[in-house]
Amino acid sequence: MARSGLGPLGSLLSRTRSLAPVVSLVDRGAFEEGEFSSDGIRLHYEVHGIGPKVVVLTHGILLDSRMNRRLATDLANRGLRVVLLDLPGHGKSEKPRHASAHRMDSYARHVIALLDELGVDQAAVGGVSLGANVALQVAAMAPDRVRALVLEMPVLEWAAPGAALVFLPLLLGVHYAAPVVRFVARLARHLPDTGIGALDSFTGTLRLDPEESAAVLHGMLVGPITPTYEQRHTITVPTLVIGHKIDFIHPFTDADHLTRQLPNARLVEAHSIIELRTMPARLTGEIADFLLDALGPWRLRRSSLSPNDGDPGLAGHG
Repeated sequence: MARSGLGPLGSLLSRTRSLAPVVSLVDRGAFEEGEFSSDGIRLHYEVHGIGPKVVVLTHGILLDSRMNRRLATDLANRGLRVVLLDLPGHGKSEKPRHASAHRMDSYARHVIALLDELGVDQAAVGGVSLGANVALQVAAMAPDRVRALVLEMPVLEWAAPGAALVFLPLLLGVHYAAPVVRFVARLARHLPDTGIGALDSFTGTLRLDPEESAAVLHGMLVGPITPTYEQRHTITVPTLVIGHKIDFIHPFTDADHLTRQLPNARLVEAHSIIELRTMPARLTGEIADFLLDALGPWRLRRSSLSPNDGDPGLAGHG
């Protein structure tokens, strides 16, 4: 897998040989795709925009990177370089059928591996639901790699009863009703993509094989869901937490408590669970302003410079 660095804007991503331009129908913004291997698992990602201020976003459980495409396009238009990662078992990434591949801490290691792959020393990291928890794990495991956090609808202690009520029956359903799930998946594979990222992401969930879905759900039950209370208090990077009050799987109490636990966090209340995907202007503005301020001056990995790279402030990754 070729790697892209943080060189001059004109050639920033041209070094990544495995990337191919793709146009998103929903926002008509060009993006590029790439693959790399982490812990022996093939992972897929998208890159929206160019520039030294890098943001990595991950998706919700059983969804994929398409749910964040509109946000990525809008942030790229503000001068940010946004990387969307499909976690194992999701989207175009490989789909291991064993639970250990889907632990939250394993997912966090893949995000760190993505930063290594791109030659990025530090980035803002964020996500929605599952992705928010993964971002927290990254900050706890590799604090020197994280410049800021964007956490949409984190799932913490107050969510545990609601999550158990939803995900345990879902796990049992995909296991014991596998023939029905496979039939639905076959039908869903004939549905055309709409170009609406969030909707296509949901359709992608219906296309999953039941063993793939079961492995993801099982992995959530066997590993840590979130950093400990003590670990959260040590995460000092600027953090934007987004929560809303109409969802028992993502209770506003969790978002509020997390904001109080993180020393440098700010809470923004969403009007609904779908505001960022259906009426994104307000929240996107909040996120963009926060990230542009939090990322501020940037530095790159000098060790990746070759003697012919020229400007020592612009490090590529060859």
